Amino acid sequence: MAKYRLISFKLCPYVQRAAIVLAEKGVPFERVDIDLADKPDWFLRLSPLGKVPVLVVTEEDGREEVLFESAVIAEYLDEVLAPRLHPADPLTRARHRAWIEFASATLADISGFYAGDAATFAAKRDALAGKFARLEAELGAGPWFGGAAFGLVDAAFGPVFRYFDLFDRVLEHGILGGRPKVAAWRAALAARESVAAAVAPDYPEALAAFIVRRDGHLGRLIRPALAA
Repeated sequence: MAKYRLISFKLCPYVQRAAIVLAEKGVPFERVDIDLADKPDWFLRLSPLGKVPVLVVTEEDGREEVLFESAVIAEYLDEVLAPRLHPADPLTRARHRAWIEFASATLADISGFYAGDAATFAAKRDALAGKFARLEAELGAGPWFGGAAFGLVDAAFGPVFRYFDLFDRVLEHGILGGRPKVAAWRAALAARESVAAAVAPDYPEALAAFIVRRDGHLGRLIRPALAA
């Protein structure tokens, strides 16, 4: 069997996607955390974009390949390792790929929500509320995005909801209110072992400290609550 080394930043949601997929496949992997503010030379030689995640695949014959971009990594792992997490039907599979892109757009709005000024904070709050309203309309009976089977869309949204564990604790934002299907999906993801294990135990504290250091509007709002 091939060996897998996942190059990571401990707070990166896209790394979490790859870690979730690897865990769902039940294969061992090595995870190497780096500091994105001080990227080591060996990492820059591996990553054409200078971003994580990077997956180093060492084949049984010793051949080594480097993959970058979380969607590419997830698709590769799903092609070579069981169980398959993408639907078998091509049209449904394409639809799921589109919703993975929707998850990436949601993460981009979350970044603006926690790092931006007051105007950006308000705009991204409204944008996120709109995105979760769309999700509420899209979700079926669950417990997962596609129904009974956990899939790559679920792996993409696990890191999205994890941000709200902090947001819910420190402020009233109203983004997820009145969305019972979203709430049920979020709870199912939080209880999934692969999702829970995708971050270190100190993740909540590290994320809060990171947001405060960014000194955006949200960071200034939550600083007193975190100090209490």
